[in-house]
Amino acid sequence: MKGNCLVAQSGGPSSAINASLCGVYQEMVKSADVGTVYGGINGIQGIMEEKLLELPPILNQGEHIRILAQTPASSLGSCRFKLKSPEEKPEEYARIFEVFDKYQIRYFIYIGGNDSMDTVYRLNEYAKSTGRPMQIMGVPKTIDNDLVGTDHTPGFGSCAKYIATTVQEAAQDNMVYDMDSVFVVEAMGRDAGWIALSTALARDREGNPQCDLIYTPETPFSTEKFLADLSAIREKKRFQVVVVSEGVKDANGVYLSDTGETDAFGHKMLRGAGAVVAEMIRKNLGIKVRDSELSILQRCAVHCSSATDLLESEELGKQAARGALEGVSGRMSSITRLSDEPYRIEYGFVDVCDVANAVKTVPDDYFNEARNHASEKGLRYLRPLITGTKDRIEENGLPVFLNLAAIYHRSNSF
Repeated sequence: MKGNCLVAQSGGPSSAINASLCGVYQEMVKSADVGTVYGGINGIQGIMEEKLLELPPILNQGEHIRILAQTPASSLGSCRFKLKSPEEKPEEYARIFEVFDKYQIRYFIYIGGNDSMDTVYRLNEYAKSTGRPMQIMGVPKTIDNDLVGTDHTPGFGSCAKYIATTVQEAAQDNMVYDMDSVFVVEAMGRDAGWIALSTALARDREGNPQCDLIYTPETPFSTEKFLADLSAIREKKRFQVVVVSEGVKDANGVYLSDTGETDAFGHKMLRGAGAVVAEMIRKNLGIKVRDSELSILQRCAVHCSSATDLLESEELGKQAARGALEGVSGRMSSITRLSDEPYRIEYGFVDVCDVANAVKTVPDDYFNEARNHASEKGLRYLRPLITGTKDRIEENGLPVFLNLAAIYHRSNSF
């Protein structure tokens, strides 16, 4: 089916999302069925505003595709836009498909997370119901690793590597002075504790964990149990590192870090779980404590990215593009793990209707018995995802990045 391709990005950025974009681009430009590959600026919201950029042929030359692949965050820009049903907002669908028709889009590929896969599902159903000859595909993306239908998600491995490295470094800093102290790290993770759990990978040369306690949304947080856990650790060592997910809740389901605000999707905005836990320590134990909310730093730390993550992310983009060219639609490219040791995977597809708006939490057996650290099974799952480093293209000692959204805005400025 001949026509043009449109690829866009949505949701929160990561270190690997542009590697997926590169994968889509490289497969599409090889096909005789594809005329032009466009990038949608600022996701589906920008598409409705007809903000399309013809991806420059320069990407096929020299180092440019490598520079795009190593660029963190969403090079095309992103959005957090909730597409409602055609019955609720028929004008949105009319506008989106008006743009598709104008630019002769036959292949639309959306890179994103849970809500983005909902958009893929809705657009694919609408295209089918109106007889539109289109292939609409999704590519997974989220540092939270909470998408169902795939063993893990692009962006998570690099985030895990960054936060585990940060904990290792913080542990070294914590041991400098001869005094009792605790360092509390707040990790992202509203509904699932994958990022926090990955700090269990931080180990010294003897294999001892550098992170002492981990608390995630999968287990209700008890102040009493936490203080008892910490006191038990303090009997063995003077310096402790505690990691807590932003989405930790108490036994009543109340977030420790609830700000009382909501985002565009109606999700509660969370901030400060680490500070709450740090205050518990100060108030009840009276020892020195520091806390750090890594916030967006953990999303796009390409200097600490995982080679495995970047390679798989690119391949998932290629997989979605190949599927679209072969007539597949309404699917998300996915990973199935065949074994942990040696690490082996295969690529496939999953229906986006099974992915949209669902959440994959950490399995019970990935936690230790006390549910305050990772089990050996959890570690076996995590270890392969952070392996390897990739050489970076640098200028004057710093990495070089390519922001396609900035190119679009410069060319359309007044």
